[in-house]
Amino acid sequence: MPIDTNALLGWFDTEERDLPWRRPGVTGWQILMSEIMLQQTPVSRVAPIWEQWVERWPVPSAMAESSRAEVLRAWGKLGYPRRALRLHECAGVLAAEHGDVVPADVDTLLGLPGIGAYTARAVACFAYGQRVPVVDTNVRRVVARAVHGTAEAGNPSTTRDLADVDGLLPRPRAKAARYSAALMELGALICTAKNPACLLCPLPECSWIEAGRPAHTGPAKKVQKFAGTDRQVRGKLMSVLRESSGPVERTKLDVVWLTDPGQRDRALDSLLLDGLIEQTDSGLFALAGEGEGTPSRE
Repeated sequence: MPIDTNALLGWFDTEERDLPWRRPGVTGWQILMSEIMLQQTPVSRVAPIWEQWVERWPVPSAMAESSRAEVLRAWGKLGYPRRALRLHECAGVLAAEHGDVVPADVDTLLGLPGIGAYTARAVACFAYGQRVPVVDTNVRRVVARAVHGTAEAGNPSTTRDLADVDGLLPRPRAKAARYSAALMELGALICTAKNPACLLCPLPECSWIEAGRPAHTGPAKKVQKFAGTDRQVRGKLMSVLRESSGPVERTKLDVVWLTDPGQRDRALDSLLLDGLIEQTDSGLFALAGEGEGTPSRE
């Protein structure tokens, strides 16, 4: 069953959220920053940080001239800080090889550091109005219900998912880009994973509703916990280094997680391995790019 284009776009015209990266004058670089930040992080946490970054680093070369440590500090508590390092690396390539401008075509975007299938298509679509399918978790869920009549989308398949959405896109390019944004918005606001607001849905037809809203029959999704995980410990270690004015002694890091020293040591090793932090010649610990041999400012 196709998704009613006019109904979806009509709803989006009145219900679209006023997100800062949707406003006029936003550049491809600024869209790219928003897309990297929004991966696995809620809009409410991203918006204020994104606005600070737009002011501080309005073009890729501005970020490329900053150190990795500066970018990691500015990333704050958005989570998954490797995204910040990839964006910093990408900024350097954009400044050196692309005239300080984010490319508009998917293939070139895919060749940039840290840019995957979703991000490349999102930038091409939302920054440049390209007619390309953009598929995130929200879109997969809407398509699964409205088109296929299932409660959940099942395991991701890039080929299948892109083909599904490509078949739904209107032919006019500008209309297709807005359709992609509307489809994503519908999944975020109405066709949510839990307790979808079906009575508020603008779509006149939905295969899932017509099938009687069948329950998901596959294995239940595992809820990702945070408390007590290595990820939490990594975050605490990163917080110490972000809030310090320079490299710190190991004892400053040891006290952040006394519950399980072995877990703390494992988290610290993983941060070093990921290139998020570094150890100086004198044995101090610092954010990546803080500088080898920098003296402690204890």
